[in-house]
Amino acid sequence: MGQWTNIRELRKDIPKEAKILCDKMLKDLERSKRPMLEAIKCSLDNCIYNPRVGYLTPGDKRVKTELNVGSVQKLARVVFLLEILLRNLEIQAVNSKREIYYICKGEVKHNKDLRALDFDSQDESDAIIDFIGDMLEVYREELNCFANDRGGQTYSQQLVVTETLPDGSKAVVDLGTLGTTPFQPKNKPQSLKLKVKKKVDFCIVIESEGTANTLATNGFTRRNNCILLGAQGVPSNGVRGWTHLIQNELDVPIYFFGDLDAYTLQNIFRTLKAGSAASLIRNADFSAPEVRFLGLLPEDVEKYDLHCYSVSEKDASDARSLKKAKDALENDPFFLDKKNKKLADILRWLIKKKVRCEQQALFMVDPRDPLMPEKIILEKIKKGSFV
Repeated sequence: MGQWTNIRELRKDIPKEAKILCDKMLKDLERSKRPMLEAIKCSLDNCIYNPRVGYLTPGDKRVKTELNVGSVQKLARVVFLLEILLRNLEIQAVNSKREIYYICKGEVKHNKDLRALDFDSQDESDAIIDFIGDMLEVYREELNCFANDRGGQTYSQQLVVTETLPDGSKAVVDLGTLGTTPFQPKNKPQSLKLKVKKKVDFCIVIESEGTANTLATNGFTRRNNCILLGAQGVPSNGVRGWTHLIQNELDVPIYFFGDLDAYTLQNIFRTLKAGSAASLIRNADFSAPEVRFLGLLPEDVEKYDLHCYSVSEKDASDARSLKKAKDALENDPFFLDKKNKKLADILRWLIKKKVRCEQQALFMVDPRDPLMPEKIILEKIKKGSFV
């Protein structure tokens, strides 16, 4: 599959389905019947985790919004925003969520009849865009609405990427010719095809983009036939789709290297591996179920005597993190599945020890050897020190 989100071949005729939806709402009103809109419920209590699939999928629960005094503004806003998105599809224009927010503000400014639909903040318009996507069961990108470009910065001496551009022409990027400049896929659907000049032994997704850059600059990809990918914290759709493509097209072992804390396990690694509850309809194309957690691990803290920070329930932020970790052990289907017992055990260890350890702590092991972090990472891969 050349398109790294799979883009689902644009399976739906969105304008046609939107027209059917709006026609039904109009007919209901003409019959003095309350129109109702419903969408997939994208929340943890509607997540199903099947280890054979490897990512979170939606259950049967739906969010239903029936026309009444309390919901009239929401339904009107759905129609208002749907018209804007459909117009973009018709004229083949694209916008970010932020731009859509200001387009809505502009429509209201130039038409006093729309004042009741005005948004006080972008969060409000974002929620309606997400609802429309969940309602039509399409990706935001299929509505020509994109997030900011923030793909995973990637380093490799062996990887060659071919992109098919909208006009049918092809652009070929050999990452080995970029020096220390990373290749950065877009945070939107791209038609990409991957090949390698030599066998790639592994890919490492690194939580910190800075650490990925340091390893690459210090020669990691020159000494090892590998791919380094900087995730920049919580993985964007760009990072998730790109990792999914590497997994599916290259069939190489993929490891995640990041902090040892509850936030990293729940919000970063779980999202990369199995997707998120908030994006249930896209997890199939934006997850890498084969990625392994390289660490940091509890055993690394003890083996290398790494510096840790205390986590205190007296601190509001730490308290929330601990609470979310406990909730995950009780309610998150990913951590409840026996296949992920070792990951759940790491969460339990963190709750018990009340510590967190940052990935950069490897640089303290031998502060005079800049290659020590690389040596430890390679040793962990060789010895199978990962989950």
